[in-house]
Amino acid sequence: MSSIPATVPTTRPSGREAARSSGVLVLALVLLGAAGLAALVVRSDVTNPPFQGLDDRWLEWMGGPHDGVYEVLASALNLFGGPVGIVVPLALLTFLLVRGRWTSAGFLLAVYLGGNLLVVQALKYLVDRPRPANPLVRVDHGSFPSGHAATAALLVVAAGVLLVPLARRRAWWLGGAVFTLAMMWSRTWLHAHWISDTVAGAAAGAGAGLLAWWIFQPALAREHARGHDRRGAAVDTD
Repeated sequence: MSSIPATVPTTRPSGREAARSSGVLVLALVLLGAAGLAALVVRSDVTNPPFQGLDDRWLEWMGGPHDGVYEVLASALNLFGGPVGIVVPLALLTFLLVRGRWTSAGFLLAVYLGGNLLVVQALKYLVDRPRPANPLVRVDHGSFPSGHAATAALLVVAAGVLLVPLARRRAWWLGGAVFTLAMMWSRTWLHAHWISDTVAGAAAGAGAGLLAWWIFQPALAREHARGHDRRGAAVDTD
């Protein structure tokens, strides 16, 4: 009986955790709302939205020369955000399934598939904005929003939730923001997107990831508690 009280706190969220959950939801809705509002603004005039002047100016700054270390970095990020990038979520999904973390695996699928298919692709078809002229890489239809920027933000959220301890997440979010900004830069440097496309993509990806986290948070907490209890039981047995 003496071991029961030690397990109770792991299944009951503290006031701080409950407040953080509300913050996650609010931030998710703000980011998704911003991406949706930007989509409506662009859709009203896809060739000349109100911020086209800023987009044109940024594209001029990204005029080149397109070689050297910048080319290597932009090309690597282009591959990571494209077909090669599927290796990362697939490897993480395999790891979670092998470890029997079914809730975590479901969360990853919801983040990756829901964010990319239900949010990013839906916005692409809704807006169908022309891309900048003469992109330096192969691109599909629809410039708005940037799928590469959205995927980068999605993976940052998913990996942070599933792999990074709470005490280290602040550093992870900072590093993830730098990575996402680098991806946004690379898409404009390659003339594959307008800068506003990448901002909306990052907002949509992060918002979708945070919303999925808020939805899955209680189930993820229970899964974490069960894993903690199993490890504790194994230690007691030893």
